[in-house]
Amino acid sequence: MTDDGAQALVVSRLPGAAALGLLAPPAATVVPGPLLADPGWTAEVLAARAVRQRTDDRRVLATVWWYSVSSVLLTPVLAGLVTGVPLSARLADTTVHALPGGVPVAATTRRSGGPDVVGDLRAAIGSVVAAVAEAGGTRERPLWAIATDSLANRLLALGRAVGDESAVTALAGPLAAAIGEPVPAPRYVDVGRPGGGTARFTRRASCCLLYRVPHEVVCTSCPRREPAERQVLLEDLAERM
Repeated sequence: MTDDGAQALVVSRLPGAAALGLLAPPAATVVPGPLLADPGWTAEVLAARAVRQRTDDRRVLATVWWYSVSSVLLTPVLAGLVTGVPLSARLADTTVHALPGGVPVAATTRRSGGPDVVGDLRAAIGSVVAAVAEAGGTRERPLWAIATDSLANRLLALGRAVGDESAVTALAGPLAAAIGEPVPAPRYVDVGRPGGGTARFTRRASCCLLYRVPHEVVCTSCPRREPAERQVLLEDLAERM
């Protein structure tokens, strides 16, 4: 992929762009986007992660992998929408950057060359979901639910970065609807703070299965939690934000 400077323009408009995964660390390993849609390559990734995560449950490994890589993969095109610089969602234009151990931390792309960014985004998600499902021996629909949570989470993070959570998260519903089935509708929940105001969180539609990895716990916002328990945990998190 040739760097045409479009993502650098996006970065210049977003405070904290490095923490958002829009700047590649110098020592990161480069993963060409099309590899993400290769079931054989994905199976090798899952096998390597099995050793580090100490589980041989392919469904768990695949789900946790997709949870991490989908967040990184979606960020550039969403950041482009937020900043008014159309970035490509095509895997052929995308590079994922990973830290040692294969942890994806950033993605870079170029200016979108076509009018159908949403169609390109759907195609990219669908291609990677198919590869992950095949490599992990799991169904595709739960992976699409993870994609909608990643979309909601990244828009929330971008909204915080530009200081307008309400406007940016308002993009989530129409964008998911434009991508179409089987993407579920993104949802948010506003939790009150003791001193006044609210904190917004993604109301998850998916479980990343991270709790099935040894020594990991159930996520704070996991839909597997009882609603009352999740609310208490979110209120505690809101108080500390």
